[in-house]
Amino acid sequence: MTHEKSAPAFQTLLYEIADGRARITLNRPEKRNALSEELQEELHYALWAADEDNRVRVVVLKAAGQDFCSGYDLARYDRAVPDEVGHRRGRAKFDDDAWHQERTQRLRMALFDMHKPVIAQVQGRCLAGGTDLALLCDMIICADDAQFGFPPARSQGSLPSHMWLYHIGPQWAKRLLLTGDSILGSDAARIGLVLKSVPNAALESEVDALAHRLSLIDDVLLSANKRIVNLGLELMGARTLQRIAAEMDARGHLAASRGEFNRTVAEKGLREAVRARDEPFGDSIVRI
Repeated sequence: MTHEKSAPAFQTLLYEIADGRARITLNRPEKRNALSEELQEELHYALWAADEDNRVRVVVLKAAGQDFCSGYDLARYDRAVPDEVGHRRGRAKFDDDAWHQERTQRLRMALFDMHKPVIAQVQGRCLAGGTDLALLCDMIICADDAQFGFPPARSQGSLPSHMWLYHIGPQWAKRLLLTGDSILGSDAARIGLVLKSVPNAALESEVDALAHRLSLIDDVLLSANKRIVNLGLELMGARTLQRIAAEMDARGHLAASRGEFNRTVAEKGLREAVRARDEPFGDSIVRI
């Protein structure tokens, strides 16, 4: 794979290499690191660049600002689109929508497919598309008060990536996804959604300590041991389920509630649409 983008060329990421680690930082804090198409494409390039670089043993995926990622950039994903754009696919038809979901999923799957381990460092909100990134990482360390959930499952569609089942089993996956409720970092650690939660002030040092231990291991062995676990997940259907999830999300976009959400966005703005979606659920936090 040829990587045309170097670190200074990234517009939505920060990228640095030091001490055997590549640190990739989502850098749209003013948008709570919402996932634009540009950010997803740049992240894909950055991950494969780190995987190719012999100086790197481990990757830390983190985010600037108060939140890891608030989800997908709805300015792009929830506006009306034509059946086609010139000679290119639009998003209005079911198959076109599924095609776009699969395309962006392939960008995220670099986290799963790359040979080197990735640690997600999560603070604040990790919602919707943020969970699609974090749950594809090899390990997640989060702040105790981090928040994980997929609120758009209440009205806008299903999940375009789906690693929840493999982390927490069917009952907890259903409890969180059928309601769109969220769980705090400390409880996420208790049910296995994340590896560990720590006070926010200790998050950076906790991740650095784990990254340091990984950086001491031969990269060939890191690759072999990551890949055998991920191949085990594939034998349990994980990769096939991701493909199904992308297509199922396109099906979910046909729900009447999705159309109503989009109409509210168009007429009253995104803030009001999100308020109307979430208000009946109170603070939405599941407490164990």
